[in-house]
Amino acid sequence: MLRRVGLSLRHFLLERKSSAGYSSYSSEAKMSRPLQARRLEGIDKNIWVEFVKLASTYSTVNLGQGFPDFPPPDFLKEAFMKALSGENHMLHQYTRAFGHPPLVKILAQFFGKLLGQDLDPMTNVMVTVGAYQALFCCFQAFVDEGDEVIIIEPFFDCYESMVKMAGGTPVFVPLKLKAPKDGKPMSSADWQLDPAELASKFSKRTKAIVLNSPNNPLGKVFSRGEMELIADLCVKHDVLCFSDEVYEWLVYDGKEHIRIASLQGMWDRTVTIGSAGKTFSATGWKVGWTLGPNHLLKHLRTVHQNSVYHCATVAQEAVAQGFQRELELYGKPDSYFIQLPKLLQQKRDWLVQRLDAVGMKPIVPEGTYFLVADISEFKSDVPDVPNSDEPYDSRFAKWMVKNKGLAAIPLSAFYCGAHKNNYSHFIRFCFAKEETTLKAANDVLQKWKREKTSP
Repeated sequence: MLRRVGLSLRHFLLERKSSAGYSSYSSEAKMSRPLQARRLEGIDKNIWVEFVKLASTYSTVNLGQGFPDFPPPDFLKEAFMKALSGENHMLHQYTRAFGHPPLVKILAQFFGKLLGQDLDPMTNVMVTVGAYQALFCCFQAFVDEGDEVIIIEPFFDCYESMVKMAGGTPVFVPLKLKAPKDGKPMSSADWQLDPAELASKFSKRTKAIVLNSPNNPLGKVFSRGEMELIADLCVKHDVLCFSDEVYEWLVYDGKEHIRIASLQGMWDRTVTIGSAGKTFSATGWKVGWTLGPNHLLKHLRTVHQNSVYHCATVAQEAVAQGFQRELELYGKPDSYFIQLPKLLQQKRDWLVQRLDAVGMKPIVPEGTYFLVADISEFKSDVPDVPNSDEPYDSRFAKWMVKNKGLAAIPLSAFYCGAHKNNYSHFIRFCFAKEETTLKAANDVLQKWKREKTSP
């Protein structure tokens, strides 16, 4: 009897909803008010989402996205496995929100020597979910509406979006290509700042400048003179510096990586950003960090504790063990920080030779995973489209992945909208790949060359 009454009541309620027009409410009704927050306007498109999808659909060889397809070093994998399967079950639980104590302690010890500072691991170091979150914390912590942030072009694309999301205004200053003399190969060192143009971008509204050395996508390693120019302007105008140094160990040909926070007057105004992903070839672990004075990092901690709050404990423990090893081997031949750049320089040189042989003119990078090449001699394969809103290199890269199975990234993706067509005949390759991957890319290029030269 009770069951029959229950069914009758349910039937009655459904009939009422239907007669009142409620039956289609859940599937058809939409909110009339705007849903998207204003801070998301104009930043919904993402080059990585688009090109990763293209690469996964068409590519047989992916030299686009910047990650190694070779494994991290054995000592790091062993540290991770020990942390994962060892007896310390607390490594599976929350650790300190602003950084696992063993990790912040070794980071303070390691980088304190390099920066010439006595770092307090609890106040001068904060661990983040990759360098990406470290950047996000910087912009959210320090940039208000009306603030301007200087960005050096070409730049890693998230800088512009993160400035806008924080309410700030990005101000762009380009590195300009100066043709090498005596027929020498182009180098990332040939892309230089104009000192007067850089100085003109600083104003009373300037809150910060973003520095990325070694630079993604060019592989440029800023010289001491360029660093001192930037530092002098920061001090003169009382401006912060967000120094993205994720490729700090990946410098070639005897070049020196200069840490801008070590220059006179810069420690108190610089947040230095690092990445275990790039340092130890483990980009999927997403362990990054910030270094800086407490009067800056305390504001990053506020953003961190009210957003991500915590980073994976096991990964932090393994990275701590990795840095402990590297501290003991610092400057010695067995150091991974010595071995990795030697390996990548060989891969860089190999790819430079292969690209040059097929007519893509490489710009030899001084650092990073990346190599930019001039595709001007290939324009006959992908004719230009007059008055197109899409830069040529973007259309070329899409055509190449669809028709040749080789993925790369257009250089225009690393410029603001107004400047995208200024350098639209370059594409970026990632050479941090296994030998088999690079050889497969060369096979594609050689076949392409034969097709171009055959009658």
